[in-house]
Amino acid sequence: MANVTGVGTSWNLPNYAGELFTADSSQTPLLSIIGGLTGGRQTLSSEFPTAVLFDYPEAAQPEISESASVNAPQSSLIAREQETNVVQIHQEVVNLTYMKMSNSGNMSGLNSTMANSVEDEKAFQIHHKLVKIARDVEHSFINGVFNKATSAADANKTRGLIELTKNGTTIDAEGGVLTKSMLDSLYRSMAEAGAYFDNMVMFLPAYQKQVLTDIYAKEFNATMSTRETIGGVSIAQIETDFFRMGVVWDRFMPRDTILIADVAHIAPVFQAVPEKGVIFEEQLAKTGASDMIQIYSQIGLAHGPAFLHGSITNLAVA
Repeated sequence: MANVTGVGTSWNLPNYAGELFTADSSQTPLLSIIGGLTGGRQTLSSEFPTAVLFDYPEAAQPEISESASVNAPQSSLIAREQETNVVQIHQEVVNLTYMKMSNSGNMSGLNSTMANSVEDEKAFQIHHKLVKIARDVEHSFINGVFNKATSAADANKTRGLIELTKNGTTIDAEGGVLTKSMLDSLYRSMAEAGAYFDNMVMFLPAYQKQVLTDIYAKEFNATMSTRETIGGVSIAQIETDFFRMGVVWDRFMPRDTILIADVAHIAPVFQAVPEKGVIFEEQLAKTGASDMIQIYSQIGLAHGPAFLHGSITNLAVA
């Protein structure tokens, strides 16, 4: 597939008849579940809080006499720890010549009476740049590796959920095939770590989704559901000893990993640019007869504490 860089002209962005397709899906299930590019929270700082952690002392039966109760408190203050994440810049540029924007009827040698797939090149480019941003956000929220910028030349990178679980509840499959035993162990470990289990969703890549369906179909001797000529088995929800969970295929998940996230405690975070907004277009300086437009946003992930979520990594992929 040809790539276009720099300015879009009538020659490197020719018109085509028929429906336009892209080889990459624009599906972003995690981002959609937690509010998309129009929901979430706002921050006034590029670094924002994700959780305030504290631990209760181990539960015990108190032994406090009447005389002791009027003296000094029996336990110390509860300490707290602040956790944070950062927003990162998402920026795209559309640069089209005036000729290209006005040339939608030119079919590059085809019958000029044929309908053009793109009636408004500028609108088409802006729409799909926004889709690209959404895809990059989805990828970052899952796979992002944290970096807090230390200079203008350094890039903020938001922490994703997989990196977060590495400091929480995770199981290394060591190249093994996903099993019911692994899943039960993860559920139990999350419960023991203190997970709230408010709104659980499992995110899987394509291969692991099929393995999961096969596990539960065999485990419970599931029979193929048949209706006329339609049949098959697909696991869309799992009920465990601790919680009920939705199951979602996400193409941005690594092939060897599954993620269990409490989406009740996840949200996109946007940092607004004064007098411009959180996702905005603006005209850039240009040379020649063209329109150069910047699409800009600063977005991070509020993910809550690590113990809310879990993962299994290094699974077999074939």
